Amino acid sequence: MLSAYELPFKETRVPLGAKDATTALADYSDAAKVPVLYDRDAVIWDSLAICEYVSEQYLQNKGWPEDVMKRAEARCCSAEMHSGFFTIREMLPMNCRASKRSVESTSALDKEIRRIDNLWSELRQKYHSDGPWLFGSFSIADCMYAPIVMRFLTYDIEVSENSRAYMQSLLTHSSIQSWINDAKAETETIDSEEIGL
Repeated sequence: MLSAYELPFKETRVPLGAKDATTALADYSDAAKVPVLYDRDAVIWDSLAICEYVSEQYLQNKGWPEDVMKRAEARCCSAEMHSGFFTIREMLPMNCRASKRSVESTSALDKEIRRIDNLWSELRQKYHSDGPWLFGSFSIADCMYAPIVMRFLTYDIEVSENSRAYMQSLLTHSSIQSWINDAKAETETIDSEEIGL
């Protein structure tokens, strides 16, 4: 989100596959997880909370749609992603360096994929005249679904035409391109993320 809105920041990378990763992460927050945002005296250790904070502090709340109903819908979608889709997280881990991976599908995985595909497709049908993003303009919702887009790319998941167009918009965004290029430059491997043939 910081990159997408061209806000200056300094990134500190902690290799998650290292044996001392948890100890290293604990230096930044007691949760010992990423991401963590430091801003003046604020320490924010949750991705959705970070997006909300950045929107409020630096974007005059432009991280969410201006319309109250649209904003509520965007928050619902973001929260659903933030607290759900556990089968996708387990069976299709995010790995920007991997491609053309495949796993044996399950009914639980298919159900989650269908839910996301239907959600993206419906939102794009509803708001496509406002722009290429889930709610027309780029928002926190797009930040939250970027890891799902990366997973669907890695595992070549079949989705509807509307969802495919949305994925393409995200994948060609300069911030996402930088994210992918940075990932490809990393050398560490996390065994638990190397799932699929």
